[in-house]
Amino acid sequence: MRKYNVPVVVAINRFGTDSDAELAYIEEYCKSNGADFALSEVFGKGGDGGIELAEKVVEACEKPSDFAPIYPLDLTVKEKIETIAKTIYGASGVNYTTAAEKAIAEVTKLGADKLPVCIAKTQYSLSDNPALLGAPKDFDITVRNVSLSNGAGFVVVYTGDIMTMPGLPKAPAAHNIDVDENGKIAGLF
Repeated sequence: MRKYNVPVVVAINRFGTDSDAELAYIEEYCKSNGADFALSEVFGKGGDGGIELAEKVVEACEKPSDFAPIYPLDLTVKEKIETIAKTIYGASGVNYTTAAEKAIAEVTKLGADKLPVCIAKTQYSLSDNPALLGAPKDFDITVRNVSLSNGAGFVVVYTGDIMTMPGLPKAPAAHNIDVDENGKIAGLF
C-alpha cells in the first residue's frame, strides 16, 4: 500500500477464534514494517470495538501524504490490469479469455479505455484462485471478462470465478412492504 505514497493503517480484525499468539504475530509484523495498526473488535462489540481503529485512521488522515496512482490513465486497459496484477498482487502475468479480449476491444472502441480499472477477484488470495491462500508466488491471473461502469467512472475487470453482487432494481422491494392497522406485515417475501 505504500506504493501509493499514503499513510497505512492495518485493521486487525479480532474474532473469538483468534489466539493471542496470532494477534501478537500480526502486531509484531506491523511494528517491524513501520505500519500503524489497531485491534478492531467490531464483530463482537459493535461500534465500540472500532473506536481505536477510527482514531488511528483519523491520525493517518492528518499526516502528510503524496498520493500517486500506480499507473497513468493514458495506458491501455491491458497495461493497467498488468500493472496492478504484477505490482500489487505479485502476479507473473495475465491471461485473457476470448470474452475479455472482446470486451476490452469494445471498451476501447467506446473511448472509455482511459478510465481507471477496478479488479474484482477473490478476497482469499492475491491471485484469482481462492485455493492459493494469502500471497502466493509464480502465478498468472486470468481475466475472464470486462465491463464498463461509465457512470461510476471505471472499467470493471472480472478475474477467476468471482461472483459480484447483483444490481438493485429501479423499484426496491421495500415499496411493496406494508403494515396494516393490526401490525401485520405484508409484502416481505
